[in-house]
Amino acid sequence: MKVAVTGATGFVGTRLVERLNAEGHTVVVLTRSLERGKQVFPTATFPNVEVFAYAPLESGDWQAVISGCDGVVNLAGEPIAEGRWTPQRKQIILDSRKVGTEKIVEAIARANPKPSVLVNSSAVGYYGTSETATFDESSPAADDFLAQVCQAWEASASKVKESGTRLVILRTGIVLGMGGAIAKMLPPFQLFAGGPLGSGRQWVSWIHREDLVNLILSALTQPNMEGTFNATAPNPVHMSELCNTLGEVLNRPSWLPVPDFALEALLGDAAIVVLEGQKVLPKQTQSSGFKYQYPLVKQAIQEIVQKV
Repeated sequence: MKVAVTGATGFVGTRLVERLNAEGHTVVVLTRSLERGKQVFPTATFPNVEVFAYAPLESGDWQAVISGCDGVVNLAGEPIAEGRWTPQRKQIILDSRKVGTEKIVEAIARANPKPSVLVNSSAVGYYGTSETATFDESSPAADDFLAQVCQAWEASASKVKESGTRLVILRTGIVLGMGGAIAKMLPPFQLFAGGPLGSGRQWVSWIHREDLVNLILSALTQPNMEGTFNATAPNPVHMSELCNTLGEVLNRPSWLPVPDFALEALLGDAAIVVLEGQKVLPKQTQSSGFKYQYPLVKQAIQEIVQKV
């Protein structure tokens, strides 16, 4: 199988490329920085990986590398929770997903032969936030900024069906692994100063990185997978439980909450990503027959922390 991957140098993308390479598949990495791409995926370690520079918001010669690929995995998108949501940053967040996906779909439309499947990221932000509601893939979209971004993102991806390409959209929750959210939470716990972010009552819909990569691989290889799937574990938890579990596994207390105002001062509107959450269940994902390696948060954290 030959697979093109955007966002390949990110937290999820690097692990996906590792798995594809190890299984003998050819991987076409599309990256904004050719130098960084080659540093992350040196030929000696990744003999099945080809690295190409691309301009994600522009049409160009890079689109030709999609021809002959069996599948495309589009993970690219500007980080959401790293800095204040100024009007300029909001536009960057939106364009990196909406326009970036449009250019991938355009490349697929021009390809000959065309990829048979596009696996496209989205996020559980599609559903909005709530402490009381439960969401699955059939739930309607909210109307806040993140929900609007997700709707535009998914609408761009949906146009690939005009090319006869199968589409799988993965609405991803908080990804747990050695990196990402856990990497940011570990230092205060290791200094005996860990605790929940905000009230602790907000829901965290999470997924272990290995399960997410397995889900992407299933989407690439199983023709019966089509449509929208929640890329979350079947057992979401409150923030307080996530932090208490992390403290328990580390044998550290979870006693010092980070107050709302501190995060709001640091992140502004972007604090909503960690201060508010949503309880999301992977109904369609489980119905597809997907099996989780890490369905419980304690299992996931134990696996992650043993690598520290």
